[in-house]
Amino acid sequence: MASPQNDLSGVQDATALWYVAPEAVALRTEPLLPNTVDQVRVRSVFSALSRGTESLVFRGEVPPAEFERMRAPFMGGAFPFPVKYGYATVGQVQAGPPELLDRWVFSLTPHQDFFNAPIDAVSLVPEGVAPMRAVLAANMETALNAVWDAKVGPGDRIVVVGGGVVGCLIAFLCGHLPGASVTLVDINAERAVTAKALGVRFALPGEAPTDCDLVFHCSATQAGLATALGLAGEEATVLELSWYGAKAVQAPLGGAFHSRQLRLQASQVGHVSASRRPRWSYKRRLGAALGMLHDARLDVLLADPINFFELPAKLPAIFEGRSGVLCQPIRYL
Repeated sequence: MASPQNDLSGVQDATALWYVAPEAVALRTEPLLPNTVDQVRVRSVFSALSRGTESLVFRGEVPPAEFERMRAPFMGGAFPFPVKYGYATVGQVQAGPPELLDRWVFSLTPHQDFFNAPIDAVSLVPEGVAPMRAVLAANMETALNAVWDAKVGPGDRIVVVGGGVVGCLIAFLCGHLPGASVTLVDINAERAVTAKALGVRFALPGEAPTDCDLVFHCSATQAGLATALGLAGEEATVLELSWYGAKAVQAPLGGAFHSRQLRLQASQVGHVSASRRPRWSYKRRLGAALGMLHDARLDVLLADPINFFELPAKLPAIFEGRSGVLCQPIRYL
């Protein structure tokens, strides 16, 4: 007789991570019905924590006004708690159309060992992209959308303030522009190693280049925003990708902000960039992001994976601001 974990003909138990109270999580078992004709059953192999967004969920800092906009595509529960949250899972198709069986797929699903998903809600991982690296797809999609929003070009002087995963991926993409000078700026000097691996320059805030053509701000700190505005050149754009949750942030809009006619613009992955919107769907954009993950240099962003069943014990340390973790993969096997 097949074990409950391998029998796909009936109800199967699945285990998922739930945020149940401020700084409290639990693994919960829930029944998983057989997949329907328009669904696939996926066995998760890797997922990734989004340290910025999920740390806000973990601490209960999602503001009520953003409860609906902050919903992930396959979220369970409701804000503030309990909520099943996450959006970066890679696994293998266990049941569904024959052409998808055993294929590696990426899905915007929470941390769960088995799940059903609509066929059109999973994207094939391209040949040659390592499955664990594919967990970066959602972050790469954010970075790609930001580069579109910024309208950067060859030869530009570009600075990225904030060396988290999204900031590093933006720097990586911009580093492919011919003749562009790209600098990753962070208060953590250890990010210099990451920047070098990605093929871009590194600077501490006080040593960063000024008079820049484009500045991306990704640090989610008030000090980082002030640094970003100070590095922008005449009539340049500061593209703001940070999301602060319920935290109020003061922007230094005095001084030379008006006389230099700086532009502060938001970028958010929830909308396809206006420059691409008439032609690009979310599905096409995610597929493009997955295709940009062939480069093994991106593995520098991945920490050593941790076991799914160790998450409740290890999450507080991972979300601690000084942990140094960029992308934390989770292994299910």
